[in-house]
Amino acid sequence: MESFLKHLNVFSLVLFFFALPISSALQVGFYSSSCPNTENIVRQVVQQRFNADKSVAPALLRMFFHDCFIRGCDASILIDSTTTNQAEKAAGANGSVREYALIDQIKTALEQACPQKVSCADIIALATRDAVSLSGGPMYSVPTGRLDGTISRASEVNLPGPASTVSQIQQAFSARKMTLNDMVILVGGGHSIGRAHCNFFQDRVFNFQGTSKPDPTMDKNLLTKLQNLCSLTFNPATFLDQNTTVVLDNEVYNQMKKNKGILQIDQELALDPLSASIVSSLAANNKLFRQSFVNSMIKMGNLPGTGGEIRKNCRRQN
Repeated sequence: MESFLKHLNVFSLVLFFFALPISSALQVGFYSSSCPNTENIVRQVVQQRFNADKSVAPALLRMFFHDCFIRGCDASILIDSTTTNQAEKAAGANGSVREYALIDQIKTALEQACPQKVSCADIIALATRDAVSLSGGPMYSVPTGRLDGTISRASEVNLPGPASTVSQIQQAFSARKMTLNDMVILVGGGHSIGRAHCNFFQDRVFNFQGTSKPDPTMDKNLLTKLQNLCSLTFNPATFLDQNTTVVLDNEVYNQMKKNKGILQIDQELALDPLSASIVSSLAANNKLFRQSFVNSMIKMGNLPGTGGEIRKNCRRQN
């Protein structure tokens, strides 16, 4: 089947955006009466943090994805472990998730303004949107009204990794009623900003699939650069997009097409027949990427959660 994006023009994408289904529990401006300054408060705190450290943007994107992928968007990733329960954040796949303190800071500010009105799940969604915008990505309206979950188990965390195949990650997205296009847009877009440490890709540069040789598909200049980097002993990191490193745009897809994907999955997106045409479409048109990214982010944010309360403290159930 030919790629959906191959035939989808910009005008139809705009129509698709306005036709996106929103969960009946969610609506844009949900807090307009109960806590009318919600979005301003969130943005002010995120702006302050972003000014100090631009890596907050990829960190929040990662938190958003990892939360929504397990029990839907219910902030279950924020719950701390106890002596009787290992929570989601204790799972190995969530070891690199950070900025929990930023969510706490936003929650504290909102509790002072409107006690127990704004859910932690909505804080993650709004903060992620603001971080995307501050990184040069699109600003978009976020439907809100999510409730916070009361269950968080590390044993339930099963996320695709950087060495997963396109087919494997597509299956993970399909299980959540998201398409191949959503997968390419969100994986690529999420890797448009941020960095990866050598331990996530050093097999590609030294011992690809146990061959004792580097990945033959990698650009030779990039390979030399990464081999030198990863020969250091402190597990250094490099930007996933080697060009517009801190700007959320479509350049990462152009890097993929030049065999400059850092993570194996990034390079596979450009090489696999399932996704190659989508990568080409997004690489050629940043406006298409921006509109597609908004559509897929909203779709991800609409994954139904199992929440049933508004937590007073995002780190524990009421």
